[in-house]
Amino acid sequence: MINIRPVSDLRNSFSKIEDIVLKEDQTLYLTKNGYGSMVVMSIEKYCKLIDNIDFKLDEADEFAEKTDIRYSHNEIFSKVRRKIDDSK
Repeated sequence: MINIRPVSDLRNSFSKIEDIVLKEDQTLYLTKNGYGSMVVMSIEKYCKLIDNIDFKLDEADEFAEKTDIRYSHNEIFSKVRRKIDDSK
């Protein structure tokens, strides 16, 4: 179930939000005036989310140091779009 709460709950019900995020290990979406405003998650969940990104950036840095091959913005996004289209 998606947890959506008003941002005012951070002030008014912090303990409940903390329980949802830490004890229940859920991501919480906060709204302000009916529109999405923030996402709250545990540090552990956030780290898992970005771990692969950091790994891929490190991989790209190593590749760039070892070769003179460079790709343009259009080449990169064309490859990404093709991979997305192929996975559908």
